[in-house]
Amino acid sequence: MDRVSTSDSVLDQSASALLADLASRRLSAEALMVATLDRIAERNPAVNAVVGLADPGALLAQARALDAGPVMGPLHGLPLAIKDLVNVQGIRSTRGSPIFADFVPESDDVLAARLRASGAILIGKTNVPEFGLGSHTFNPVYGRTNNPYNPARTCGGSSGGAGVALALGMVALADGSDMMGSLRNPAAWSNVYGFRPSWGRVPAEPAQDRTLHKMATSGPMARSPADVALLLDVMSHADPLRPDVPAPAPTAPLHPADLTRMRIGWLSDWSGALPMEAGILEQCETSLQVLRDLGASVENVPAPLPFETLWQSWITLRSWQVGAALVALQDNKDLMKDSVQWELERALRMTALEAHDASAARAQWLAHATELFQSYDALILPTTQVWPFDINLPWPTEIAGVEMDTYHRWMAVTVPVSLIGLPSLSMPAGFGDSGLPVGMQLFGPRGADAKILAMGEAYHRQTLWPQRHPPIGP
Repeated sequence: MDRVSTSDSVLDQSASALLADLASRRLSAEALMVATLDRIAERNPAVNAVVGLADPGALLAQARALDAGPVMGPLHGLPLAIKDLVNVQGIRSTRGSPIFADFVPESDDVLAARLRASGAILIGKTNVPEFGLGSHTFNPVYGRTNNPYNPARTCGGSSGGAGVALALGMVALADGSDMMGSLRNPAAWSNVYGFRPSWGRVPAEPAQDRTLHKMATSGPMARSPADVALLLDVMSHADPLRPDVPAPAPTAPLHPADLTRMRIGWLSDWSGALPMEAGILEQCETSLQVLRDLGASVENVPAPLPFETLWQSWITLRSWQVGAALVALQDNKDLMKDSVQWELERALRMTALEAHDASAARAQWLAHATELFQSYDALILPTTQVWPFDINLPWPTEIAGVEMDTYHRWMAVTVPVSLIGLPSLSMPAGFGDSGLPVGMQLFGPRGADAKILAMGEAYHRQTLWPQRHPPIGP
């Protein structure tokens, strides 16, 4: 049987193509691992996306063992770096915090175990902000991750390392997690795809609450929706602790949707409530024409309710959820960055009635969204309100002359999706005058994961932004 080359062009193939070659043994796991480690050594020093890399000798031994045995599963032989919010057995798992700087887990989290059981080789971690808070990847353990299109700019976060590693071909698939755009934002700023699935499709860790806290989820990232679907199916499974959530149907192999006669609602800047840097809306509107050319009707939709209603609900429920996870660490509060302390302190002051009122406002938005989806197949918002900003800034303090009153107000555009757990695909939307990428988030009702991905695949085949405009490797 002919063997495929492990040149750079192989590393830039789709994950689907790589996995087909690995399964057929046309490509060995060892050869792919060698090429992967070589590319990381070549490109990672300039961006600091992959951290906590495992011992290369041990990784090559794992690859050789896979080559000698049967095909393990759908990700057989594929090197994966896991987001550094996930515990991976034997690999330093820091959460970007000095509290966990030397922590090496003795067992895998559920997500890592599932990826490992699928045949993936877990090679290390992708960099994150401290505790995943703030959409800008820097922390006191590993430092900053640079944007692959301009190293002087941020790559976003919290799945910033994942997005950059994908863009530079250091990995073919990546896991992310998303509360407030944490995989959508870095996907947009690295010119790749990031998918936040319907809440509950990818189960949380067994010890994590599933009843009260319903805003964060893990999800896949890739250079095409078809590859996103492949990883989504591995990450998704029935949750024995949530028997009320139906078992997810497979999304791969993914076929592009026929957009003819589909109606898409463009929410733009929420009728002026969301300040946007110059060029963001214009670039998104240019990319909306691709959907129209594919036969969809794209219509302007006025704000369905005041954005401040969503925002106040969001910051209350977010602090409640984030703070609940931080309470056990409050004796080490002095080791936490300001934004982490802010969330913890808000949670400690919160009353039950404040949480109740925020939940009631969330239900109000869900009712409005449900009504919108009776008229529209999907809705679209920009993924970000700003272009990638100066890497030395902790966060943007103003947008278009409007002051940001919290460390995360500048990412408010992600809230409508996150607040009610909708499936959302961040799609590349091209580049601005400065050469920096931007994205749009296409989202639908809960359970519409396959439909949203299929719509995204139709768009992708017309644009091929990650393939036609990859960053120039260091």
